[in-house]
Amino acid sequence: MNEFELIRRYFERPAPSAMLGVGDDAALLQVKEGKVLAVSTDMLVCGTHFFADADPYLLGHKTLAVNLSDMAAMGAQPCWATLSIAMPRVDEAWLEKFSAGFFALANLHGVELVGGDTTRGPLSFCVTIMGEVDASLALKRSGARVCDEIWVSGNLGDAALALAHLEGKILLAQDEFDACAHALHRPEPRVALGQSLAGIATGAIDISDGLLADLGHMLDASNVGAEIDFESIPVSQTMRKHLGEEIARRCILAGGDDYELCFTAPASRHDDVQAIGMQLTCIGRIVQGAGCIVRDGEELLVLESGGYDHFE
Repeated sequence: MNEFELIRRYFERPAPSAMLGVGDDAALLQVKEGKVLAVSTDMLVCGTHFFADADPYLLGHKTLAVNLSDMAAMGAQPCWATLSIAMPRVDEAWLEKFSAGFFALANLHGVELVGGDTTRGPLSFCVTIMGEVDASLALKRSGARVCDEIWVSGNLGDAALALAHLEGKILLAQDEFDACAHALHRPEPRVALGQSLAGIATGAIDISDGLLADLGHMLDASNVGAEIDFESIPVSQTMRKHLGEEIARRCILAGGDDYELCFTAPASRHDDVQAIGMQLTCIGRIVQGAGCIVRDGEELLVLESGGYDHFE
């Protein structure tokens, strides 16, 4: 099977909202009147972001999910994506499952694949996702203001706890690992939440590298500081069982791979946030200054690292 046969069989799908989709030198896209184009790119590399024996269906899901999470953080409606794949050889059964996972999530969110590339090399994926958003309502990292409340969606740390188990850093019972593994292998991008926050949130970011690291990006962009109440951070029952272990705290604050949203909103909009109708938790507030202070009762928590960095 050559490159073009591979693309036609596994990745060529109708793209009715595009003026021109897969099959030409470039796609032609038309953004709706009054909208701007939101664009984001993410790579997943074998050995860095996933194990070589990862389930291909779940890997297809996650490859798109991490990009959808960026659209969610901007409050954008995802529309189109390109997918580039490097692989050491063609495995048709593997590609069938990978593409099924990718397109199942794409169909759920109305995303059309409009281009990409394939090449021989170490297994890796690169998605560029494009969406539409009203320029005046786009959520940015730079909007946090002093006295805003800090919120997060879902539970934090489960994906990192599952990874720590796989790496032998902590031992989970099988039922505990199964409960956390879903967060690691099949994250749920908060696209609908991002759009619901339009006009309510002052800033947002998705939690991909860890709460402290990603919140830190918001603080730097907004020139503010933050105070976090560790006990307020939402965690699963499995995580709660292990809170006495240092690695559990690290998973919650700096583990990464959560793909939940962290956002800020004025205290006066507290009820509006709660009315959105999903698990959203206020964990702290924006303050003057710089950096983030994490309090666990009277104790100040200090971590050696704020989150994942590819080059450290």
